[in-house]
Amino acid sequence: MYIGKTPTVGNFQVCDAISVVNGQAAYTLQVGGTNVAPESANHMLVSLNGILQKPGSSFTISGSTMTFASNLATGDVIDFVQILGNVLDIGQPSDDTVTATKLNNDIISGQTALASEPADTDELLLSDAGTLKRIDYSHVKSIKQIVNGNFGTEQNISNTSYADSAITLNITPLSTSHKVLVIVAPNTDGYVNISDHRQFYLRLLRDSNTLMYKQIQIGAVKNPTNDYVYGSIDGTMVYLDSPSSTSQLTYKVQAKVSATANNCNVRFNGTSSAGHSTMTLLEVN
Repeated sequence: MYIGKTPTVGNFQVCDAISVVNGQAAYTLQVGGTNVAPESANHMLVSLNGILQKPGSSFTISGSTMTFASNLATGDVIDFVQILGNVLDIGQPSDDTVTATKLNNDIISGQTALASEPADTDELLLSDAGTLKRIDYSHVKSIKQIVNGNFGTEQNISNTSYADSAITLNITPLSTSHKVLVIVAPNTDGYVNISDHRQFYLRLLRDSNTLMYKQIQIGAVKNPTNDYVYGSIDGTMVYLDSPSSTSQLTYKVQAKVSATANNCNVRFNGTSSAGHSTMTLLEVN
C-alpha cells in the first residue's frame, strides 16, 4: 500500500510502428529495430483500429511474434503495441535506471576491506578506455615471487682465479618480461700478510653470465702477534637483472684474491656467531 502515487515498475517499451499486410495475422515485434519478446500477452497493450485488443483471445504472443485471432486486411491500422514488462516485480530494469546505491555490498561497493594481500586469482576491476573489466591480481602485483637463501658454513677461498662460494640460489621466472632483483649480503672478511697486496674480488653471476664485479682492499689492521693484516669486507651487491627467461636460473657469488702467498684468503662466515650470508631473489613485474 502506498500513500500518493504508486511507484512505476517494469521495463515499459513502445514497439516500432507495424505496417499491416493484407491477409496476414502474425507480426514481429521490434524496439529500435531489434526483436523483443514480451513476457506474455497479458503484459501488453495492443490497439487495432483505435480499439484495445483482449490478450489471449484477440491476439496471442510467442517469442517476438504477435498473432491476431484473424487475418488483418488492407485499411486496418495497428495503432500501437505497448509492452509493460513484469508489473508484479521489478523484472528487467529500464535502461540507465540502476544506480550504485541499488547494488548490494557483495556486488561492488568498496565498503568491505581485505584483511590481507589478495590471492593471485582474486579479481580486481579496472577501466579500459571507459569499459569496466575484471583482471586477476596476479597480473598486476609487482612482486611475483621471492626466493631466499641463508648460508652459514665457514668457507675460505685463496684462489687467484674466481672460485664458487656457497652463496648460490635458483629461481624460475614466471614470464620472460619479468626482471629479477638480486640482493646479496655476504658475511665476509679477508686475511693477508702485511707485505702482500690486499685486494679481494667478488663477482655475481647468473648461470655463466657475469652480472657485476666488486673489488675490495683491506685496510692495514695488523694482528698484534704476527705479520698478518685482516679486516671485514663489505661485499653487499644489488643488481636488477633482465634474464628474459622462464627456465630455471642459478645466481651465485664467486671470489678470488690478488696473491696466494702467506695464506691470503677471503673468508665467508668466519664464526657462527658472526652471522650468515644471505641471497634474496625477487621476481618483479
